[in-house]
Amino acid sequence: MKLWLVLIGTLLSGMCWAEVNNPFVIDGHIVQPNSRSDIRLPIEKGLEDPATFIPVSIINGSQEGPILAAVAGVHGYEYTSVLAVERWIAQLKPEALSGTVIVVRAAHVPAFENRSIYVNPFDRKNLNRSFPGKAKGTQTERIAWAVSQQVVAKADFLIDLHSGDGAEWLAPFVGVYGGPLSSNYEQALAVAESFNFPNIIRYKMNTQEQVDRRRSLNRQGVAAKIPTILVEIGQHGSTDDEHIKAMMNGLTATLRTLGISKAQTNNAQASSPRYFDGTNSVPVKHSGLWFPKQKVGRFVEKGEILGTLKDYFGNTLETIKSPYSGYAVYGLAGPPVKEGESVMTIATPIASLKN
Repeated sequence: MKLWLVLIGTLLSGMCWAEVNNPFVIDGHIVQPNSRSDIRLPIEKGLEDPATFIPVSIINGSQEGPILAAVAGVHGYEYTSVLAVERWIAQLKPEALSGTVIVVRAAHVPAFENRSIYVNPFDRKNLNRSFPGKAKGTQTERIAWAVSQQVVAKADFLIDLHSGDGAEWLAPFVGVYGGPLSSNYEQALAVAESFNFPNIIRYKMNTQEQVDRRRSLNRQGVAAKIPTILVEIGQHGSTDDEHIKAMMNGLTATLRTLGISKAQTNNAQASSPRYFDGTNSVPVKHSGLWFPKQKVGRFVEKGEILGTLKDYFGNTLETIKSPYSGYAVYGLAGPPVKEGESVMTIATPIASLKN
């Protein structure tokens, strides 16, 4: 009898131990289970640009579970994500989590502080085209390297949080990464749907060239073999409370979907989302002044006039017609535009993304 009691006690002890979370290590900082830590990931001074940092918060739950990474502020003028994670983190309690949440509160601090649209104010590079980065590169490349190595490489699931930049209008959508080079597409789609956004776009990663070319943060997630989604809501660098709350609710829903938390969301159940299979851009042939006919998401028909491009003296250079039928999901609000830039992105409708 005593032997059986010892065996049962040992078994139960092992089961309890298996449920307890592990310390989480990031850049030499140890975050114990059932605790939270706010750290500055240092970005050292480069040859031609200054040092900076990345503010990161880690909430390490009391029980073991998945590691979620949510990255805000890759573009410095997209404020919705920065404000959403600032509020959302305040609601998270380590004792209520089974797993770990890594939150990059503003990935691109130099761009944020300088109110810089798209690019870094020092090296003029787009962080979201610079992954995986370089340890000894320019400031943008060093930031990308730190995010790749200290955040993405440690995660089981990645959420890349964005909004329409200062010059962009945008309809809310979630992008989900599928195709043969993606990982756990079914889980990524389930998380995407849990946001209750009206539009979901699948981006198929069929070739390594797609993953590598001007690699974005979300494609860095694909390269790291973890399920990844892109979240977009808000426009013109807005700070609208409606958009902030929608992103927060989606993040909370993600915790439930991944089994990290049982917290309820404030999301009203949305109607079935519209599904799209990829997007196409509409580039222009000249630089000048862009006058779009629309600045909201809507369906367009092939051949429909989207807007007019004029030179600096008011002469029409191009009347832009849609090369595709589909849903105009985001675009440039104007007026400035450069030759070769896309003035609109059109998503291709599909009945379902289940296959």
